[in-house]
Amino acid sequence: MSILTLGRHTFRWGAQTYVMGILNVTPDSFSGDGLLSLAPQSEDWVELAVAQGQRFVAEGAHILDVGGESTRPGSQPVDAEEELRRVLPVIERLAATVDVPISVDTSKSAVAEAALRAGAVIVNDVWGFRLDPAIAEVTARHGAAAVLMHNRSRREHVSIDPALGGMYLGAEYGDVVADVAAELRISIELARRAGVPDDHIILDPGLGFGKSVAQNLELLDRLGELRSLGYPLLVGPSRKSFIGYTLGLPPDQRVEGTAATVAIAIARGADIVRVHDVQAMARVARMADAVVRRGVSVGAH
Repeated sequence: MSILTLGRHTFRWGAQTYVMGILNVTPDSFSGDGLLSLAPQSEDWVELAVAQGQRFVAEGAHILDVGGESTRPGSQPVDAEEELRRVLPVIERLAATVDVPISVDTSKSAVAEAALRAGAVIVNDVWGFRLDPAIAEVTARHGAAAVLMHNRSRREHVSIDPALGGMYLGAEYGDVVADVAAELRISIELARRAGVPDDHIILDPGLGFGKSVAQNLELLDRLGELRSLGYPLLVGPSRKSFIGYTLGLPPDQRVEGTAATVAIAIARGADIVRVHDVQAMARVARMADAVVRRGVSVGAH
């Protein structure tokens, strides 16, 4: 059983599924939970984000993931200054008030640097260190863990449905799992060259990022094949458009579809699930673990 230790927190891969709660400090999250749209005044959204993080921990989150730039299909990028304005006060407050590791969801080295100084201990990069190469060195220097995600997103591949939202039409893949694995190996090499140790690397296949509905479904079903890369797997299916397009439902009605994908991801070998609906999905994870990890205790959730 491999182990990741971050300060006083230890993750024992294989012992249980860990739940990462999503805190979107944005005005335009695809899932409708962007805290800047719910509370536009800065003092309000910081309090709202901290309260939501505390609630997530009470509901079973083992990690809180704070992001200040939407990655929904067709979203507009923001500069580092604006991203920092959104995430830093939230990370600082959470690091002082909750007893779980804080992750920063960013692809910018400047944002990662400031967030790690503010108390984050994980860098969750949706571009797998391939957009801003300096982020790998920042992660290594701070001794942080790295979540490296596969991503082939292109704006020209986005389709928008008024009811269901945006989705990627998908890139060309020879074999979606083999291609994802090959490109994740590039991210792994970037992390290792910068000095990130193997036990601090976590892989994310990037459900929803540059993949069609069919490609996402196949990738989820064949997730177990990525175990051959030798690293723990994080999966983020929560409220994604491939669920919406499969069921014909908008983001706020995708909890059952998310539950199904979380359970399947765990059955296929996921170590972490990244979710919006923490209480429900923590229960799904516990039940799935009771089935697939019968040889270990599941009471630690």
